[in-house]
Amino acid sequence: MTDDDLVLIRGSGNVFRDFDEPDADLDQARAVVAAAIIGVLERRKLGVRAAGKVTGIAASEFSRIRNGRLDRFTLDRLITILGALDRQLRVRVAIDDRPAALSAPG
Repeated sequence: MTDDDLVLIRGSGNVFRDFDEPDADLDQARAVVAAAIIGVLERRKLGVRAAGKVTGIAASEFSRIRNGRLDRFTLDRLITILGALDRQLRVRVAIDDRPAALSAPG
């Protein structure tokens, strides 16, 4: 394979949309909030059991978040968990035209 064989495709900024996931924007939002939860756990050096004790939320939920298994979580549940970790979510909403589907040239 040479450099001439490679094609650069610029992503949309939402990997779920780039892979044509049906709920791409919701999946992206859940991933962003989950990443914030993981960041708090890491900064505070909390394992899943310790996080459960501090928040009253089951350690298994923190384990699923850490492992990226977010399909069982609603966005509002993730926001509630973030709040239990003494963090506040600020949301800015912008309504834009949806970008055209990405495709490889050719």
